[in-house]
Amino acid sequence: MSDNQITKQPEESYKIIRNSVLTAQSKVYTAVNSAMVQAYWEIGQEIHKVCGENDRAEYGKKLLEYLSEHLTKEFGKGFTVANLKNMRQFYRTFPIRQTLSSELSWSHYNLLMRIEDNKAREFYANESVKGNWSVRQLKRQIGAFYYERLLASQDKDSVTNEMGLPEKVEPKNIIRDPYVLEFLGLEGKTSFYEKDLEQAIINHLQKFLLELGRGFSFVARQQKITFDGRHFFIDLVFYNYILKCFVIIDLKLGDLTHQDLGQMQMYVNYYTREMMNEGDNPPIGIVLCADKSDQVVKYTLPEDNNQIFASKYKLYLPTEEEFKKELNLDNYVKKKENESKNNVKI
Repeated sequence: MSDNQITKQPEESYKIIRNSVLTAQSKVYTAVNSAMVQAYWEIGQEIHKVCGENDRAEYGKKLLEYLSEHLTKEFGKGFTVANLKNMRQFYRTFPIRQTLSSELSWSHYNLLMRIEDNKAREFYANESVKGNWSVRQLKRQIGAFYYERLLASQDKDSVTNEMGLPEKVEPKNIIRDPYVLEFLGLEGKTSFYEKDLEQAIINHLQKFLLELGRGFSFVARQQKITFDGRHFFIDLVFYNYILKCFVIIDLKLGDLTHQDLGQMQMYVNYYTREMMNEGDNPPIGIVLCADKSDQVVKYTLPEDNNQIFASKYKLYLPTEEEFKKELNLDNYVKKKENESKNNVKI
């Protein structure tokens, strides 16, 4: 072969070959992982068939110890009594084998098993698959009460259905309040500016996109718009391919004012008239603020508003009690329990 027949640089060939190797490794990992998840489910099923939950009784205890000793001797680590109990719980939590996903690892399922609420567990499992969440991302979303914050949206009853049918999602059903931004590393800092908050978001853009939810892609920061010789700068612009619209975000360090909402209305109007592409839905705007008055929002925005939203952000991960108080979840849970009781009576 003559030199002039060589059309690719070595670096190019290396990249192609490297991608092939990584793809193969990924497929092998997925296949092995799926096989192990299936095996652990079968182990859990067998243990449950033999002794149920009765491992405190002499027979159950001896069985687990016997299995642990012999499996460890033949196959190595991973078969402690505690792990065997986890496998049995795995089977009890996911009794229908067909519902297991080959895209979720044993570590994913270990986290999902700890969620008591069936709907929440199903939601996190589905979102993990759709969003390709890592184990760390799933743990963070559970800890940040992702599902509960969606329940606190305006249309609580359709959260799970809407997330399963992206083409029917309305803007109000994907907006969360509050947004949890503990990953920015700004907790405890006594003094910083809006530009610092914005830069921290850009530095942790992948985590911020995860917090925003499914379907978001980054478009621009400090986007300049000009009319009548006046310049304005939009903090952050995203596009959501599920909603099929631009999402404008304005950052505010202090308490929300009606002027902030008015400014966002101007940005949304500009995008509606000048920036929408064919097939786009009307843009939405989110004023992300440190604090707000719901009454200010109520009486500033029109009653049929579905384009402009105000959400608080938190720079730390609140406790479960703080979340319940913030979202008024206790009253919502009681309401749903009463509705269930009434339905049973009927």
